[in-house]
Amino acid sequence: MNPNPIDYLIMGLALVVGLIVGYFFNRYLSEKAQRKQHDKAEKILQEAKEQGRIIEIQARDRALKAAQAAEVEIGHLRSELNREEERLQKRRSELDLRVERLEQRDQAVNKRQSAVDRRFNEIENLHNQQMDELQKIAQMSTDEARTILLSEVEKESRNDMARIIRQIEAEAREEGERRARKLITDAVQRVASDHVAEVTTSLVPLPNEEMKGRIVGRNGRNIRAFEQAAGVDVIVDDTPEAVTISCFDPVRREVARRALARLILDGRIHPAHIEKVLDDEQKAIEKTIVEAGEEAAFDAGVPGLHPEVLRMMGRLKFRTSYGQNQLAHAVEVAKLSGILAAELGANIEIAKQGGFLHDLGKAMDHNQEGTHAMLGAEFAKRYGVNPTVVNAIAAHHHEAEQDSIEAVIAESADAISGARPGARREDLEAYIKRIRALEDLAASFPGVNQCYAIQAGREVRIIVEPGDIDDLAAARLARDIAKKIEETMHYPGQIRVTVIRETRAVEYAK
Repeated sequence: MNPNPIDYLIMGLALVVGLIVGYFFNRYLSEKAQRKQHDKAEKILQEAKEQGRIIEIQARDRALKAAQAAEVEIGHLRSELNREEERLQKRRSELDLRVERLEQRDQAVNKRQSAVDRRFNEIENLHNQQMDELQKIAQMSTDEARTILLSEVEKESRNDMARIIRQIEAEAREEGERRARKLITDAVQRVASDHVAEVTTSLVPLPNEEMKGRIVGRNGRNIRAFEQAAGVDVIVDDTPEAVTISCFDPVRREVARRALARLILDGRIHPAHIEKVLDDEQKAIEKTIVEAGEEAAFDAGVPGLHPEVLRMMGRLKFRTSYGQNQLAHAVEVAKLSGILAAELGANIEIAKQGGFLHDLGKAMDHNQEGTHAMLGAEFAKRYGVNPTVVNAIAAHHHEAEQDSIEAVIAESADAISGARPGARREDLEAYIKRIRALEDLAASFPGVNQCYAIQAGREVRIIVEPGDIDDLAAARLARDIAKKIEETMHYPGQIRVTVIRETRAVEYAK
């Protein structure tokens, strides 16, 4: 069967119509999707505009509130400024009134001073007239009357001197009897010791009352020179024919006492001679220290020690711990150690030597860093002391292991000597520590040559190098030290800081 051309035509038309219909239907769907996307974009844009309008309204509200708060704050500030201006104006008026009153007071004081000056001149004229009348009546001059008065005073002083000599002799006899009784008691009770009785003053007798004036010197020159060079306080009061030397450091006090007694005996009291005598007495004290160390070693029964060890032990003669003299304490510990070692069957010589040297480091711990036990052990080891004794020194405060029974004995004897009734007094030790801390604090500043704490720690006197510290720097140094004391120390009352700067010119005639 042959296809009909009409059928082909119909099929072609149907295909064309289908293509046209499909094209327009696809276009319709595309336009519909575009309209939908456009509507969605319009909606999003509308929402964004609405959100922006809300944010703008909120921002305007916050800006308005901030402006209102600023206006309120400005109002408060204006009120404060007005009140401050009124207060300043009132203060200015009060100051003007006070200045006017002060000027009136100055005028009144000037008038009163003029009246006082006139009165003084009148009194002086009356005094001169009275002296002239007295000389006419007595038929002698002022110098002649002074000579007669001095001779009477000298006669009375010689009588007092004889009375004092008799009193001293009686006291010496009583002291001899007392020491004899003490020696007998010691022999019976072996190592019993007296209670602590520390003093911080020494009394120096004078041949007459005129010597006080010579000690003070013109305008206080001699006494100031002595106090500055010796680091002590010299108290010249109403005590008859005596002055008092006060110092917390017993070495300085003993040097000052010896030097002042020598100056009184010599009669030449002036700054240059004072320094020479103090230097001589310092050397004499060094000799006394050596003798004290040798005597203590003999008393303790500890022979064969190096001379440097004995010299260092002699320094303990002038050291105290809680009021207990350290050299006497060392001798006492040595004797107790010997007794305990004999009872326990230990080495008596080693035990006595360990007890005697256990506080050797206290003679140097103010100049070197470290505990006194370790310092003493190192010093003893350096000068050939027995290693067992060195261990006893280092271990008596458990800073090292105790390697022998003699070390335990030395520790026990130390505890017995320190804990017995009347052996120590804590108040003096705390006082000395505070004084030493005060001196160390002042000495830590650059330019300081010497510093002394005096008047029971109520004053610290500082001598500076004149080449390093000028007058303005001295004032600043005093202020800095006072501030450092306030920040780092606890003390009753107040502490006076005195900085002394003195320039000397020395030349030799050849």
